[in-house]
Parts: sequence; C-alpha cells; structure tokens
Amino acid sequence: MSSNLAFLVLMTPPQEGQSPFISFLPLLLIILVFYFFMIRPQMRKQKELRNFRESIKKGDKIVTTGGIYGKINDISGQVVTIDVGNNVHIKVDKNAVLKDPTDLAAQR
Repeated sequence: MSSNLAFLVLMTPPQEGQSPFISFLPLLLIILVFYFFMIRPQMRKQKELRNFRESIKKGDKIVTTGGIYGKINDISGQVVTIDVGNNVHIKVDKNAVLKDPTDLAAQR
C-alpha cells in the first residue's frame, strides 16, 4: 500500500511553472534516509569487525559465527586455531571470528 503511494508521489508530473528539481526532491530524500540510517551504520560495523579481526593475537578470547567460545592458540594467515577446552583445538577461518566475549558480558 505505501509503496503504491510513494510511486504515485514520485511519478507525478511537475506542475506548470514548478522546477523539475522539486519533483526529484522526495526521491533524493529517500536515498539520503537509506544512506544515513542503513548503509552508513552497516559500513561502520564492518570496518570495526575488520579492525578487530586484524588485531587478534594469540591468547585472545573470541566467539565464532557458529557460537563457539574459545581462546586463540595460533594464527597462520587466514586460519585461526582455537582452544575450546580440555585441550581440544579446532581450526576456523579468520572471517568466522566475531568478537571478544568480554563485550558480551558488558552488554548483559
């Protein structure tokens, strides 16, 4: 329903004597809203996550995308070896590392 209304508002021809820029103003406002409320925050989150992944080192506690908690045992390029307890080591891709679990404790 609202998409039909937006279509009608955006596609109405300009009034006589009205600037064509004014007819594009609603479209420009929609693009600006999408950029500032959706695209820009997502880019910021991706940049923070990329910086975190680049800064991890041996001994850091992490959480993977699969929800596995562990401590980094070794980093070899894009492969991270994680100690998940009882001397069990698993290898995951560096892109599967999400964050430091101490951040999770602070959110609770």
